[in-house]
Amino acid sequence: MPDVIFAYPQLYNFVHEVFIRIGCPPADAATATRVLLSADLRGVDSHGVARLSGYVRLKDVGRVNATPQIRITHETPSTAVVNGDRGLGLVVAPAAMQIAISKAREVGTGWVSAGNSNHFGIAGYHAMLALPQDMIGIAMTNASPLVAPTFSTERLLGTNPIAVAIPAGEEQPFVADFATTTAANGKLEILQRKQQPAPTGWVQTRTGMPSTDAGEVKNGGALLPLGGDREHGSHKGFMLGAVVDIFSAILSGANYGPWVPPFPAYVPMPEDMPGEGIGHFFGAMRIDAFRPAADFRRHMDQWIRRFSTAATVEGVAKVIIPGEPERAMEKERMTRGIPLVPAVVEDLRQLGARLGVMLDS
Repeated sequence: MPDVIFAYPQLYNFVHEVFIRIGCPPADAATATRVLLSADLRGVDSHGVARLSGYVRLKDVGRVNATPQIRITHETPSTAVVNGDRGLGLVVAPAAMQIAISKAREVGTGWVSAGNSNHFGIAGYHAMLALPQDMIGIAMTNASPLVAPTFSTERLLGTNPIAVAIPAGEEQPFVADFATTTAANGKLEILQRKQQPAPTGWVQTRTGMPSTDAGEVKNGGALLPLGGDREHGSHKGFMLGAVVDIFSAILSGANYGPWVPPFPAYVPMPEDMPGEGIGHFFGAMRIDAFRPAADFRRHMDQWIRRFSTAATVEGVAKVIIPGEPERAMEKERMTRGIPLVPAVVEDLRQLGARLGVMLDS
């Protein structure tokens, strides 16, 4: 069946009303909606409205607090620890990033570790909040354990993404947003909906053997760290994922490693959890804390132009600068609409029917 196209305002109104119906204050509902739909606009379909029902189910079982009292529990002039009070990560993360930005505005850089939170959508959204302030933004989060470290059959880490947003001058910003696994779990979910196999190097079986079954994780298998296997550098992906876990959770007092709460509400919570909720880490660095901002932007423009004009292999037009495909996708989808696979549309319609919210098509 073909995808169903929705205009951005249609999805915005639906998602916003769903968040209102589960008890979010209007301002928080608006924030959560913007964060969630930014994924669909930028082509990261695995982290957009396809996850809306998952957030609602977390609220249904009491793992999400729709009216959190987000607070700073410890701080210095340049750092803070934030307790998200079990709020939607879609709300906690922007609040924590704004604290990092505020500190950077005062002292040059700001660093915030946030705990007692939930899944925060795409990391890139939060990192990009720093761009209008002439700052570099950094965002990362740990996630439920679906990833086996190199040489292991145990699932001990999450996909643990990292995002870095860097302003330029005349050129568009550099925005890197990537999982520390070969592929995010949401991309496997998309393949499952489309009944397509996974590429080699994405997953392994429960015994550690390579697999192309997009449903392998449901069968007890695991996602693989960036690199896929030891010969292709998976130990480096393992290390990156570990750094994200430590910065996000051990600094904030959140759960880490195999104790990170699962996103699906029906999956039992781990036993003997050492912390509270999921953890995130944010950074904001004021450009002029390092050098004149105009000079930096000029050199960033030169960097981007030089890499954009690099010689390419046969059949490839240009080297892609991080953030380019997502910007192009956002422009297209704002104009032509956002495509949703039929399975996601049906899930949203069922959710809407339960909450009394109509999804216009």
